[in-house]
Amino acid sequence: MSALPNTMRRIEVDQPGPAERMRIGHAPLPSPKPGELLIEVAYAGVNRPDVIQRSGNYPPPPDASPILGLEIAGTVAALGDGVTSWRVGDAVCALTPGGGYAEYCTTPATWALPPPPGLSMRDAASLPENYFTVWHNVFERGHLSPGETFLVHGGSSGIGLTAIQLAKAFGATVITTVGNAEKAAFCRKIGADHVVNYREADFQAEVASITQKRGVNLILDMVGGDYIERNLRSLALEGRLVIIAFLQGSKVEADWRFIMLKRLTVTGSTMRASPSSRKAEIARALRERVWPLFRDGKLKPVVTREFALEDAPAAHALMESSAHIGKIMLRVK
Repeated sequence: MSALPNTMRRIEVDQPGPAERMRIGHAPLPSPKPGELLIEVAYAGVNRPDVIQRSGNYPPPPDASPILGLEIAGTVAALGDGVTSWRVGDAVCALTPGGGYAEYCTTPATWALPPPPGLSMRDAASLPENYFTVWHNVFERGHLSPGETFLVHGGSSGIGLTAIQLAKAFGATVITTVGNAEKAAFCRKIGADHVVNYREADFQAEVASITQKRGVNLILDMVGGDYIERNLRSLALEGRLVIIAFLQGSKVEADWRFIMLKRLTVTGSTMRASPSSRKAEIARALRERVWPLFRDGKLKPVVTREFALEDAPAAHALMESSAHIGKIMLRVK
């Protein structure tokens, strides 16, 4: 393999603010620490946390790269001390602690996975952030079981489409919410059993009708705000609510009696702040239980558009518009 360059292109943000603050800059290559990979990045995924970080409201952990980007795919360029499970030149997709909007990125080797067979680098890069998040929150925290009914809000987002497909693959009935007819049709096509256009109907009333007032067993929510109490009202006895974001705010007034009356469980997590060992465990679970489903055709990536690295401002503008269906990708290499 040819010698590594001394510098790399990256997206830098001179100060928090709108998408126009992002521009191409140059920086030294990061060096992999013990247990890490240095990856030459082919593609990076654009995710809502990137937008929030760029805006100044989601600072990276102290030991993480300040560069945006939480998921990538590419080629292993160098190994940190102690790494024996990967070789230089291997194709890889990986969750990262940051740094994905750059030509080279380091990440713990245990957070990396081989691209599922038959997937392009672009499609492989669209998987880690969503699949790590959904697997942990829906199946490990939410304990979704075959035969249960599952509600996921924001069904046309990367998280939503991942949750719909995984829940169906593991035997659940899926309800989702969307904002227009095009998104509703796509969610049905990808596997949702019931789709509620929240601009035309109240999801709480629709859930009651669909479930004959029994409620759903599990809800994955990224909205917050007034959805929180409506979620509690929509859960069945022994139901579970898992919260992963607050697009409409985290400070709300809600009637918490439903937790006692229905014996509910309310939990949540943020992937970036989770311990490294937990992310390694999630990666192992995905490799064993989820990656084979791509080979069998039960799961598929959904990429709506790709942008060149220098067009990251336009990619963020599309993310903020919420007009997209599925993943937005940056072409780095």
